[in-house]
Amino acid sequence: MRLAVTVLAFFGLAAGVAFAKTPYHDGTAEVIKPTDSRNPLTEVVSGYNFRKAMIRDVQDDDFENPGMLVADHGEELWLKVEGSAGKSMSEVFEGCAEVSLTQAGAVYPRFHSGAGKVMSLEQIINMCRETAMGAKPYKWEKKDMLGLTAYIRMQSRGERVNVNADGPAAAAFARGEELYYKRVGQLDLSCAHCHEDNYGNYIRADMLSQGNINGFPTYRMKWNGVGSTHRRFRGCMKNVRATPLAYGHDDYVALELYLAWRGNGLKVETPAYRN
Repeated sequence: MRLAVTVLAFFGLAAGVAFAKTPYHDGTAEVIKPTDSRNPLTEVVSGYNFRKAMIRDVQDDDFENPGMLVADHGEELWLKVEGSAGKSMSEVFEGCAEVSLTQAGAVYPRFHSGAGKVMSLEQIINMCRETAMGAKPYKWEKKDMLGLTAYIRMQSRGERVNVNADGPAAAAFARGEELYYKRVGQLDLSCAHCHEDNYGNYIRADMLSQGNINGFPTYRMKWNGVGSTHRRFRGCMKNVRATPLAYGHDDYVALELYLAWRGNGLKVETPAYRN
């Protein structure tokens, strides 16, 4: 009985309570059709459009958006010569990532032919550092990794997400889809319970979005800083009382691929700003 009450409190859908409308509700949001018939959504909407105007205004102003400070740090790292090869990331990235700088933020996670597996952008950055620069890898959730990831993704800002889930990426995609619908934790909930079945509803004081990841790395007020997609995964796992996986775990990369695919066609917004 106590668990059932906890689940109800977790969803906390505010029926009959008046809240300010978001652009998603008032018709001003960009609502697109899925780019793939396999997508279970009938409409695809950025998390930006589930936030109140004061949040959207901060994201829209590069001078106000605190995530830009981390991206600016990433720009410094992009040009910094490090490692035994005496090279900077700007010199090695495109050959290492197998795509251009302006494409990377819209197409990763992606199957990397050299590595023979689907990789996240963070993993590509560390591979570039170790193999092409002869430099030490960055720690996943530290300022350097977040900064460089934000800077690289920002070069695709405004481009449409176009993640490929077919061919050699198909196995990871299938695993990500499986994980998305898998019930976990003491609350026995899946990603779909919040972000597919209940988007547009309130969970306590916050409106549930579709969980699209086109704005990551994202500055969250809750974090008082910028965080990666995998940090958000770990937070969700803790919310449902499940044991989180390690940053960069194959399952998280697969889930990231699946989520990015669900949001194909949305604009890259990095660095986004959220509650």
